[in-house]
Amino acid sequence: MKNLTTFVLTSTLAVLSLVGSAAVAGAETKEQFFPLLVYRTGPYAPNGTPWANGKQDYIKMVNARDGGINGVKITFEECETGYATDKGVECYERLKGKGASLFDPQATGITFALTDKVIKDKIPLVTLGYGLAASQDGGVFKWNFPLMGSYWTAADMLIQHLAKKEGGFDKLKGKKIALVYHDSPFGKEPMPLLDERQKMHGFELIKIPVTAPGVEQKSAWLQVRQQRPDYVLLWGWGVMNSTALKEAQATGYPREKMYGVWWAGAEPDVKDVGEGAKGYNALALNTSGQAPKVIQDILKYVHAKGEGTGPKDEVGSVLYTRGLIIQMLGVEAVRRAQERFGKGKVMSAEQVRWGLENLALDQKRLDALGFSGVLRPISTSCQDHMGSTWARVHTWDGAKWNFSSDWLQADEQILKPMVKVAAEKYAAEKKLERRTPADCQS
Repeated sequence: MKNLTTFVLTSTLAVLSLVGSAAVAGAETKEQFFPLLVYRTGPYAPNGTPWANGKQDYIKMVNARDGGINGVKITFEECETGYATDKGVECYERLKGKGASLFDPQATGITFALTDKVIKDKIPLVTLGYGLAASQDGGVFKWNFPLMGSYWTAADMLIQHLAKKEGGFDKLKGKKIALVYHDSPFGKEPMPLLDERQKMHGFELIKIPVTAPGVEQKSAWLQVRQQRPDYVLLWGWGVMNSTALKEAQATGYPREKMYGVWWAGAEPDVKDVGEGAKGYNALALNTSGQAPKVIQDILKYVHAKGEGTGPKDEVGSVLYTRGLIIQMLGVEAVRRAQERFGKGKVMSAEQVRWGLENLALDQKRLDALGFSGVLRPISTSCQDHMGSTWARVHTWDGAKWNFSSDWLQADEQILKPMVKVAAEKYAAEKKLERRTPADCQS
């Protein structure tokens, strides 16, 4: 009997030990999954790669420095799109069922293709500084988050900046402004705002398309030479940007009269042109350089351990830092959601969506995260899925970027009516109901 009792006790303890081990293992495998759509190959790779590296390094740093998000480890899986819409959709379909927190498509074309899908799948799309301008209206676009800006806000800030240079909006009358644009949804997206500003101020808007990927621009710059615009707005990406600057140099068009969108103002766009790009201007959503604390933490917790995703000297570059910002906002959306749905728990995509809609990153919080001076505070709401519309102009001096303007902000008196009209049109076409106040609270 004693032996039987001992056997039962031993067996019970063994079972309890296994249960305990399983519980510990379960606790250890709490994972918040971020699918990462990237393009490390093709003509857009020089720009897409640092963006992707920044996102990966931020995840690695949060895991190493903080132990994840309140104890929840962050995992990720990359999927190569080559910037192609069909491949982007394939990546989305493959990764969405793995517990995806959100998607950052890294391409306006892919965003257009996924916008209808995420409504049914209930997964948020984060499109920082790109995507559909109308999706700022969270009352219609429940799942889209064009955080920090759209191509309408970018175009508006550039026109404001040019007006200031000329001495007032009235001085724009009779001026010629050329839009040299990537012939894709991305390049066409700023046009409604530019058309509106043209009506208001009487400048002539010349639209000059460039066939993707943009390695051949002779005909575009022949038009520039013939039209002799007062300013050129460059809506380019990847190899298109450096090619445009080389063509401008060959054509004799002054680089100081060229102004790029924030996707045409990074190191890969100018470094091969060097002195030939001197004077070129572009919008900037964020700073660059290795001074910020978050960059120092990346170097300490990731690169010093040999776990950096890309080269160490790339850390802190314009697009690398933008990748950090995008991933930080995703992580903070999870953290915000945990405050409501359970600290230390894995958040579903629907819960992350609530977190994105209720971001409240004031200066104190940005300082605590190590992003002091890198970007402006950002807070979102049910009606405003953008949260911030600030940017500055920086200018290439032949070796580095230097800020050449104060902070600019899009004019909401112009933007809001346009966004509402475009959102209502989209809702009518897709037979979507505007969200109720109750839905905004849920």
